[in-house]
Amino acid sequence: MLLHVSTARLGSVRPQLDPRRSGLVLCGKDAATKAGTLRFKEGYAGPLLVDPAVYTVSAATEEQPFPCDIQPTLFLDDPLELSLAQQRDAGVTLPMTPTGYIRAEDSDALMAAVTRVLELDDPAVIFAAPVDVAWLRDDESVRQLIAYLRMIKGPKAIMLGGQMDPLGRYAKAVSHLKRLVEEVPEAGLLRTDLAAFGALAAGAPFTAFGTSSTYRHIVAPGEKAKTGGGFAKSPHVLFPDLMAFFLGAKIAERYAGAEAPTCFCAACNGVTALDTFTNIRGNLPAAAAAHNVAILMEWLRTLTAVEPSARLQWWYDRCRTALDQYPVINTSIRQPGAFEPPEQLKRWNLAAPAAVNPPAQPADAERTR
Repeated sequence: MLLHVSTARLGSVRPQLDPRRSGLVLCGKDAATKAGTLRFKEGYAGPLLVDPAVYTVSAATEEQPFPCDIQPTLFLDDPLELSLAQQRDAGVTLPMTPTGYIRAEDSDALMAAVTRVLELDDPAVIFAAPVDVAWLRDDESVRQLIAYLRMIKGPKAIMLGGQMDPLGRYAKAVSHLKRLVEEVPEAGLLRTDLAAFGALAAGAPFTAFGTSSTYRHIVAPGEKAKTGGGFAKSPHVLFPDLMAFFLGAKIAERYAGAEAPTCFCAACNGVTALDTFTNIRGNLPAAAAAHNVAILMEWLRTLTAVEPSARLQWWYDRCRTALDQYPVINTSIRQPGAFEPPEQLKRWNLAAPAAVNPPAQPADAERTR
């Protein structure tokens, strides 16, 4: 599992990176330059990708599936080939296509992108597929997406677009994502959140967890990213038992009358409580980012220690356990509804087979309405 990170935040998260199980996907205008520095000057030897992130500013079209603005050289004038060459020169493990955002049901743009990559005939190129989550809405759409992606023999990097939590939008989105990973060889999931673990458990060869909310999903070009409101000036903090991110100020407010849990991750070392990250002053944002990554690396080590055939059940069990913790923690601080589980966590739990997802008892059903 890689970390999708801006070059500005790299210093906060890199020390917590598991060198055997993880790597980096760099974003930002200076991503290629920073990648070159990491690889050739600092001796970074781990997996390293550069995300051109063209999809954040331009949509793919049938005429221009790779709408990147890059200056031609004496020997190259094709934007796709120029971008790939620039990434290779920066020492990336594999270059990634600068694909535009593929809107819902825009099969013409998707087919144009696939056709151009097929013409490259280079299995060492990652085909970036930044698709609107509506492609996972129903059986027909996901079947079409799978058919197009199966045409490409090399690795595919799926990135889901939509406001807030894309996988929480459609009832079958999680199940269809699992199907996509299972039926498309070498399909990974990038710029995501909890789904990074779900995809790995389902057999994805690689994923990338976003180190900030900006990098945990994508928004269609021209749209302004929506937020959950509330406290705006505190970092997002991963609450391990609840398997969700909450603003640090919200955690502090909820635990104002109770002792907050102490974190024993590699970054916190048993001396930091979860209600510590209350604002964006000083080193708190960097400390919160380090905490988040340290927890993710713990989960990653646990997942990879499980036999591949049992990983999906491990993931479903983990989601179920986290959901069960919400009423327990809310009761412990005497605030019913203080923490609400993210919709995606519920989706993963509901996607589990009946054998690992027993029907809720009446009391549970009432509590989760």
